[in-house]
Amino acid sequence: MSEPGSTDSASHARALLADSFGRIRAQVVALSDGLTTDAAAWRPDPAANSIAWLLWHLTRVQDDHVADAAGTPQVWTAPGGAGGSWAERFGLPFPPEETGYGQSAEQVGQVRVDGDLLDGYHAAVHEATLRYLDALTADELDRVVDRAWDPPVTVAVRLVSVIGDCTAHLGQAQYVLGLHQRL
Repeated sequence: MSEPGSTDSASHARALLADSFGRIRAQVVALSDGLTTDAAAWRPDPAANSIAWLLWHLTRVQDDHVADAAGTPQVWTAPGGAGGSWAERFGLPFPPEETGYGQSAEQVGQVRVDGDLLDGYHAAVHEATLRYLDALTADELDRVVDRAWDPPVTVAVRLVSVIGDCTAHLGQAQYVLGLHQRL
């Protein structure tokens, strides 16, 4: 049996996490709206990250980490009907498990897609994230998902980490878009 108040705690945690991921979703929508392939691929210099890469990467990390915690397949490689999986739709020259971590400037430049594709993939990942959040319990939030750290990483810590990573990359993408718009 749960401790008194643990249901309330889990409910509050779910609400806070859903709100945070919802804010990320709103920012992705705003950034991707009307974003052309050329604008999305623009970089302030050849070693910088593009908006396309930043949005793809933050969505891949969210997809990868949430699917791992939830014990579900990633949205990226799930069958997608006539258009194929998201990995097939993007057509990137990377293995399906690639999330962008540690990629070279050359690899960053290979992410050339428009805002509609970026937004569609993020929308699908956001829905999968919300499904997982809806089922979170206090015990699930406390479950350890990575013992390589001290202290070990729990589901709660992993989700907050994903939110922080996404928020940082959104700020970078907004900055790059601002630079591009000044041209």
